Amino acid sequence: MSAHSEEASRLIEDRLTGSDLTAGGSVMLEAGPDAAGQRLDQWLAGRLGRDISRSRVQMLIRQGAVRIGGKVAEEAKRRMAAGERVSVEMPEPEPAEPQGEAIALDILYEDDELIVINKRAGLVVHPGAGNWTGTLVNALIHHCGDSLSGIGGVKRPGIVHRLDKETSGVMVVAKTDRAHKALSEAFADHGRTGDLERAYLALVWGIPSRPTGTVDAPLGRAADRVRRAVVPEGRDDARHAVTHFAVIERFGERQKEFATASLVECRLETGRTHQIRVHMAHIGHPVVGDPDYGQAFRTKANRLPEPLKGEVNAFARQALHAWLLEFQHPATHLAMRFEAPIPRDMEALVGGFRKL
Repeated sequence: MSAHSEEASRLIEDRLTGSDLTAGGSVMLEAGPDAAGQRLDQWLAGRLGRDISRSRVQMLIRQGAVRIGGKVAEEAKRRMAAGERVSVEMPEPEPAEPQGEAIALDILYEDDELIVINKRAGLVVHPGAGNWTGTLVNALIHHCGDSLSGIGGVKRPGIVHRLDKETSGVMVVAKTDRAHKALSEAFADHGRTGDLERAYLALVWGIPSRPTGTVDAPLGRAADRVRRAVVPEGRDDARHAVTHFAVIERFGERQKEFATASLVECRLETGRTHQIRVHMAHIGHPVVGDPDYGQAFRTKANRLPEPLKGEVNAFARQALHAWLLEFQHPATHLAMRFEAPIPRDMEALVGGFRKL
């Protein structure tokens, strides 16, 4: 590195070191000889200044904000080598507290302890990067007022489980600490020892070879550190994941001209991020319309007759719906069961496949 570029790098580093780093921006650092053999998180924490803790550095690495030689850093414990160039992109500061917004909710049930809703596709559950407003949490704060204050944390008040943004269906939200504790424990246990049951309907490509089956495959971060993937069981980030499925309807199985599909019911034994979507793709039957795990199957739409071909291509989300939720009421201990019909867009798509 020339003296000029060395000076530029030093100036950039000085300008972003300390409290200014939390306000956004990026920094490029180069590892000197003394960095060789150090853990990435340890070295970065030392270079970024005392205002950026090692745990904060580890979070940045998990978020994919740290790159080495232009490639996303995979692990905080990775050992450094002299001469490596490391870039860090600091996210924008998060709002201190979500605010209530008048967003319409499809309420299935409500009492003093909890509220059950039928979440529409496209609604983000809680605020996060790129979605600080317009979320289910914003709607709940407006609807429930101060009753949600402090329950489950400021950013996720009352939330005990979640659905992906483009997945529709039944969700329960706690309105008291008692309900939050009981429901959180039930969802963490996934119904193994209690009265919790969740069932989803998914329109998937192809027809599974068996009418029922179980996918038992651990999930971890994909290479892009955003999506999930089936990973080796011994990997550090591997998490036990089990999905049970049953074929409800088969579409196009008596013909060979067009692509086939199936309506399957999935029940979760664990509750990992994107679990159903990743597991169904793993066995060769990704959810129709899935932009993250079904891209390799999008060409199957070209093997469909019109107007179904156009309908599939225009369907801008995964065809996945949480149709059933059963749990024990945290106060009365009575069994509660809620069902949500398939939304119109997904029902129309299924109807199109029924004509094959």
